[in-house]
Amino acid sequence: MKKQLRDVPGGPPALGPYSLGVVAEGRFVFVSGMTPWDPTTGKIERGSIARQTELVLENIKKVLSAAGAGFENVVSSRVYLSDLTLENFKEMNGVYARYFGESAPARATIGAQLLGFDVEIECVANLLD
Repeated sequence: MKKQLRDVPGGPPALGPYSLGVVAEGRFVFVSGMTPWDPTTGKIERGSIARQTELVLENIKKVLSAAGAGFENVVSSRVYLSDLTLENFKEMNGVYARYFGESAPARATIGAQLLGFDVEIECVANLLD
């Protein structure tokens, strides 16, 4: 049995045939790749890596919250950067560290061709009892 999170209060819309997150048996939530969608404009932000990372993590925060979790529950994440340079990696890491703090999950950072933005992040969280 699974619970699909298609619509999340204040979160970005699903722009295709996927759920924003899925709560699966074993008490996990799988958060789809979030983009730098800005809820105030309803558009993708194309600003700095730091600003895009902040918006991505705010969108993840909304999905996690809808599932009853927070960043402290995240056990794994994948970060995709359209231009994987040391400068962009450091800029993304600075924002990422503010959200995860001491509870940083296992993570991979991957260079990828993205669709009109520079940062995408997906994650898996364990919903502790």
